[in-house]
Amino acid sequence: MKKLISWNVNGLRACVGKGFLDFFREIDADIFCIQESKLQEGQIDLDLPGYHQYWNYAEKKGYSGTAMFCKQEPLAVTLGIGAEEHDREGRVITAEFEDFFAVTCYTPNSQNELRRLDYRMEWEDAFLAYLKGLDAKKPVILCGDLNVAHNEIDLKNPKTNRKNAGFTDEERGKMTALLGSGFTDTYRYFYPDLEGVYSWWSYRFRAREKNAGWRIDYFITSASIDDKLLDAKIHTEVFGSDHCPVELDVAL
Repeated sequence: MKKLISWNVNGLRACVGKGFLDFFREIDADIFCIQESKLQEGQIDLDLPGYHQYWNYAEKKGYSGTAMFCKQEPLAVTLGIGAEEHDREGRVITAEFEDFFAVTCYTPNSQNELRRLDYRMEWEDAFLAYLKGLDAKKPVILCGDLNVAHNEIDLKNPKTNRKNAGFTDEERGKMTALLGSGFTDTYRYFYPDLEGVYSWWSYRFRAREKNAGWRIDYFITSASIDDKLLDAKIHTEVFGSDHCPVELDVAL
C-alpha cells in the first residue's frame, strides 16, 4: 500500500510554525505533496530524513509554488507541463515511478471578478492534454488544490457562489471534462453522497468554526486503477493553513 498526502499549506514557513512537521512525521506518507509554498530557493531548510525533496518555485516572490517529498526516489521528475506560458508560476511537479505517475498541482485561481477566468480556461485545456499524455503511458495519481468545487455537495453555500471563482459553470465544466476523460475523483468514489466535508475555509467570517467550507483539494486518479483504490480521507482535524490535508491510500 502507498499512502499519499496533499496539503495546500498557504505559506510553508508559516505552516511550519503551526505544526507542519508534527503532522508530517505522524502521518508517515510515502509521497507528501504541498501547494502554495510561497518560497524561493534557499528560503527554507526543511529537514525531512528519509525523503527526497523536489521543489518548483514561481518566478514571482512569495507566490504559488509546489513541492513533493518522496520516500522512494522517482525514476524521473519534471517541473511544469512543458508549456512556457503556463510554467512560470511553479504550479506542477510530476514524479515518475515504475507503476504510476504522481502529479501535484496548484491550479490558477480565477480571482475576484473572474479576471483570470479566461487564462484559467486555457490552463485547464493544456493541463488536461498533459494528463492524458501521461495516462497513455501509465496510470496517473493527481493531487492538489484544483481551485474548484465540482458539485453543489462540495461546498456549503452553492446558491450564493454560482458566479464566484471556484464555482463557476466554466470551472465546474472543466472538472467534468477531466473526470469524463478516464479519471476518478477518489473521495466521491468512496463517499458519493457524503455532505459537509470540506478542505478549505475562508479566514473570514469564522468560516471554519461554522464549517462553511469548500472541497477544492483532490486526489484524482486514472480510472484504470479504480480497483486498486483503498481509501480517501480529508483531515479536517488538522490546522495550520486555511486548507486541511487530503489523503489517498492505494494498492500500488
